[in-house]
Amino acid sequence: MSLVGKVEAPVLSEPPARVLEQRLSPERLGRYRTAVGGDLRQAIALYEWNATISATFWSTLGHLEVLIRNAMHQQLTAWSTASYAQPRWYLDPGRVFSDQTRREIAKARGRATLNGRRPETIGHVVAELSFGFWRYLLISSYDRSLWPHLRHAWPSRQLRRDVYDPLAQLHDLRNRIAHHEPIYERPLKELHAATLDVAGWTCPDTAAWIRSRCAVLDVLARRPATIPRPR
Repeated sequence: MSLVGKVEAPVLSEPPARVLEQRLSPERLGRYRTAVGGDLRQAIALYEWNATISATFWSTLGHLEVLIRNAMHQQLTAWSTASYAQPRWYLDPGRVFSDQTRREIAKARGRATLNGRRPETIGHVVAELSFGFWRYLLISSYDRSLWPHLRHAWPSRQLRRDVYDPLAQLHDLRNRIAHHEPIYERPLKELHAATLDVAGWTCPDTAAWIRSRCAVLDVLARRPATIPRPR
């Protein structure tokens, strides 16, 4: 086979560590340098690993978020339809939502309709509601109004805090990942287990699917060594 005209891809060299430090910022890499005892190249390696575990965990958390919101949406729809003959629960026909919750819903409806430029659908509105929105539907303020209905999304859980506590931890982790913050010091193995636990409480079949596609533990096994933080 003729190789005439074949163009070889250029070999790209990596930038010097000092260049990366300036472009990523000494402040951002400072925490990583401290974690590895000051060595810049090791700090960059830890930074790269942190990015890899963040991306890997992000995918798994994304699956959980979709599972959770659909399960909660299903229960809220059943409650609102039975109680108020209104499947669009986010219209708050029973006037149970806080002002902050109503504001979040209004923003989601605006995004879902492109501020009135396309028809509203329930699916679009639900998809625009953030992970934090669903977490905060499980706070103690809704113990009597929402929890008696939402609890059916997790048949094996009796107490609201059984669901709220791990979701709060996972929501915080998600936000750190979204803002490109360090997560290497977080209890990632335990948070991985919590992710699969909540998924299993919601739907065992979907949890098995999430587990089979989750590479968090594989990446964790390649975590660079760090210096233990002083207690």
